Amino acid sequence: MAAQSLTAADLAAIDTRLAATDQLLERNYPGDDGTRQPVHTVYVPADRFTPSFAADWGAQALTTAEAHGGLEKLGALLGQEPELAAAVAARVAAKLSTEPIEDLRLDFEDGFGDRGDEAEDVAAVAAARAVSETVATGTAPPFIGIRFKCFEAPTRARGLKTLDLFVSTLASAGELPAGLILTLPKVTTVAQVQAMDFAVSRLEEAHGLPAGRLRFEVQVETPQLILGPEGTSPVAQLPHVVPGRISALHYGTYDYSASLQISAEYQSMEHPVADFAKEVMQLAVAGTGIRLSDGSTNIIPVGDAVEDAWKLHGRLVRRSLERGYYQGWDLHAAQLPSRFAATYAFYREGLPAAAARLRNYVERTEGGVMDEPATARALAAFVLRGVQCGAVGTEEVQALAGVELPQLTALAHPRLAHSTSK
Repeated sequence: MAAQSLTAADLAAIDTRLAATDQLLERNYPGDDGTRQPVHTVYVPADRFTPSFAADWGAQALTTAEAHGGLEKLGALLGQEPELAAAVAARVAAKLSTEPIEDLRLDFEDGFGDRGDEAEDVAAVAAARAVSETVATGTAPPFIGIRFKCFEAPTRARGLKTLDLFVSTLASAGELPAGLILTLPKVTTVAQVQAMDFAVSRLEEAHGLPAGRLRFEVQVETPQLILGPEGTSPVAQLPHVVPGRISALHYGTYDYSASLQISAEYQSMEHPVADFAKEVMQLAVAGTGIRLSDGSTNIIPVGDAVEDAWKLHGRLVRRSLERGYYQGWDLHAAQLPSRFAATYAFYREGLPAAAARLRNYVERTEGGVMDEPATARALAAFVLRGVQCGAVGTEEVQALAGVELPQLTALAHPRLAHSTSK
């Protein structure tokens, strides 16, 4: 064996040089935490929320589907082959009956408007009590929270008061919901996100909550967050100025498009300005564990336009999924069938090939594709997302890939598996 030229002192010197890099990677790029990400977020004016809201939307969605030929016909409208459409329809019907909304945001911003301080105070407290009741009775969506007014000067105090009243009322009722989500809209600067970090830190202190318990989403709705006045990208700084605090970035289709003077007719999730913003967002959070959500389409399946709107919505959902955006917004109950039909078809269509490659990787079998660990992680993450949203069953994964859920999770998130095994 040839003698080494680098000494122990050399290696120690390199370790010293890279200590800051090691710390940066450990602290700022922890990767995805392996928990479930909802496939959508539904927004509703805060005062319209009731404990039966999710079930009501599910019933409306099923009624709309039945009135237009059923869920299998919807699958055909979205281009699904008969066998796939039948499998998807059965699962979507079950989903709409049991968990029609995965993530619900009670809106105190655009959907609520300015009704005066007294009315919003009352509504904020009532919303928190309703959420507590719904969680206690088991009828709440897995993820639930509020969107309050933005931190621009005219609405800052109002937004902070609503946030305070909502969180404080929840905290006084007992343990916070596990799926609690807070949404900060219309962010334009890094300083606004730092202010939000300060606000939730103070709320944690006030209510004896663990540091970092109150994470929040940032809505990317302004061009200033994509390209700042110095020619840099403020959105890329966000994960690093408040590490671990931001849970997701959500793209705001219409505010962002309007800010760039895109006429209303052409404002869309697939406009080039939208794609550019989302590509920057995607790069900004890669490896940080911060999730991404696409925006919404305001073409609603109602009246004579149901089938055309479903086809548009289904295509946009599929487009987002193919581009690595696994979440989006839904604005109406009639969008739920196309959301789940398009999402479930995406995972079911991709399952056989992904599972076969995953089995080959696990069993070290030579196949037509030689996958590396990074690709195996992506394959496992794809299959795991399908399981988590209900598109595929664990028994199907076991049969096709030869792995059970714990092993699938470990393959998708090896760093997480390593840390929990210590």
